[in-house]
Amino acid sequence: MPYKRITLTHFLLQEQRRLGGSGSFTALMTDIIFACKMISHEVNRGALAGNLGVAGSENVQGEEQKKLDVLANDIFLHMNALGGSYAGMASEELEDVHAVHGAADGKYLLLFDPLDGSSNIDVNISVGSIFSILKLPEGADAGSKDAFLQPGVKQVAAGYALYGSSTMMVLTTGNGVNGFTLDNNVGMFLLTHPNMTIPADTKEFAINASRERFWEPPVKRYIDECRQGKEGPRGKDFNMRWVASMVAEVHRILCRGGVFLYPADTENMKKGGKLRLMYEANPMAFIVEQAGGAATTGRGRMMEVQPTGLHQRVPVILGSKTEVERIGAYHTEYDAK
Repeated sequence: MPYKRITLTHFLLQEQRRLGGSGSFTALMTDIIFACKMISHEVNRGALAGNLGVAGSENVQGEEQKKLDVLANDIFLHMNALGGSYAGMASEELEDVHAVHGAADGKYLLLFDPLDGSSNIDVNISVGSIFSILKLPEGADAGSKDAFLQPGVKQVAAGYALYGSSTMMVLTTGNGVNGFTLDNNVGMFLLTHPNMTIPADTKEFAINASRERFWEPPVKRYIDECRQGKEGPRGKDFNMRWVASMVAEVHRILCRGGVFLYPADTENMKKGGKLRLMYEANPMAFIVEQAGGAATTGRGRMMEVQPTGLHQRVPVILGSKTEVERIGAYHTEYDAK
């Protein structure tokens, strides 16, 4: 029965008691929950509220912003500054760190992609918000980017909100992965997907096939083998998926397995890759690993990459562990030649 389900707030309180925490983490997560509820509302209103279309501006990466990109970013900054738990924030949409004024007791740093997959907004395909939480290092200046340049293994928590046929929040605090669905009638996230795990094996891969001409040989080798199906060296048929929304891709993998690739290629390699380490790759890698999967650049564990900048880009390969390890082995063989 719905009233017997565990709410996200109660789940966090249980974790707080289990770990003997002070309650500060529960408070800062409450701010994220409110922000995601508000963004969900704006996404669902879409054209009715005039939220679709471009904003006529570009983000720090030179990408065209949608109206909802700007609105979601403003909501995240405002809602997560109110509680005073965060000493500073960094957004994919902003060039510099956003220091939280008046948060003298803030012990955490928040990094976020306010609206992932925004190219899908105007066609009503799932989008989402991704967030990563770090501790503010002792004596560090929260207004300096150096405080944020911590490898993914330092994350305290990570998660995403998926705005699809229903709104979900998927969260890890380093003790497994749990999914919560928003009940709009009561305005609460309820635990619906406890202990989410990724099968080690899969018959599904997700990649932007339009970039095939740019792929490195190890990626071509892997995809070619998958496409050969039963007649090829893998001896089984594979299906291909591509939503162009990382949140949607990762959520599908969490629910039924699969592997997601946005690899380095000859066209994006000069930038380091396509996806952002701090706002997309690291939080998703944390979630995927906690669910029993793996996440790599193709040449090393994602969460061990030492960041060099707030908007650093990296290759991303994540999902079912057996497939990710195979792709990594192909890169190792190729580099050894």
